[in-house]
Amino acid sequence: MDLLPAPPLPDRIARQLPPGVRRHTVRVGDHALHLMEAGEGRPVLLMHGNPTWSFLYRKVFAALAGEPLRLIAPDLVGLGLSDRVPGRWHTLERHGAVIADLVAGLDLRDVVLVGQDWGGPIGLHAFVRQRERLAGLVVLNTVIGPPRPGFRPTAFHRFARTPVVSDLAFRLGAFPQRALHTAQGDRASIRGEVAWAYRWPLRGLARNAAPLALARMVPDREAHPTVPALREVGELVAGWTGPAAIVWGDRDPVLGRLRRHVERTLPHASVRATQAGHFLQEEVPEDIAAAVREVAAAADGRTA
Repeated sequence: MDLLPAPPLPDRIARQLPPGVRRHTVRVGDHALHLMEAGEGRPVLLMHGNPTWSFLYRKVFAALAGEPLRLIAPDLVGLGLSDRVPGRWHTLERHGAVIADLVAGLDLRDVVLVGQDWGGPIGLHAFVRQRERLAGLVVLNTVIGPPRPGFRPTAFHRFARTPVVSDLAFRLGAFPQRALHTAQGDRASIRGEVAWAYRWPLRGLARNAAPLALARMVPDREAHPTVPALREVGELVAGWTGPAAIVWGDRDPVLGRLRRHVERTLPHASVRATQAGHFLQEEVPEDIAAAVREVAAAADGRTA
């Protein structure tokens, strides 16, 4: 798989990236993906969610500088600098297949997967049919299986299905990217130039279909079309005995309440509970870096 030059970034974003970050475009099937990477060694695949992009992991990259790790953070299809697709394209299976092809195309082996928001199930689904490539898990404010019976979707996800109003808010009002700070423990963590960097890739109607489509991918009923793929993810996690760590932002208004459930699902994982919000990479990058080091070291011990 060829690593091609990436499109240029505005100086307002480029100067926020740490030294040593390499940016590429890769062709994965019908789609061009943008990714950031840094370092050399064991691959660490860092998956973001909705509505962010690889920029989200820049502080984690900085915290892991000099480690024997190859950090790889792709932008999901429809987000960041990756290709745009129609809203109806977005399914967990399709996103998982693209990342599976990326992993295979780059021939990544003994991978430590870091997943947050949709990046958790999408990243996990990428390994459902190539589990031998996965060596460790770091779970950050995400879901790692199907919803429990009788679940109730969050207010955010219920709003995403409100006819007309949600289309206007997401497509014309640049929601939720203009409100990311409200999901944080420290609202100042996404302000100014940082907030602008999250809005910039999603400017205009031609670029911003994904946030609403990804919000509607979240199940609102047990018969939702995403549920079968989430069951596959849950089966992978239920059988996982390798190294694992959980880093959680308890002040996340979307997923904060799920930490105990995730702990029960991965009972052997170490747990770092923090006062961060949903986009905890902005608030506690050192905690995430420590979890990556821990899981990578444990994986090294298992493969020695």
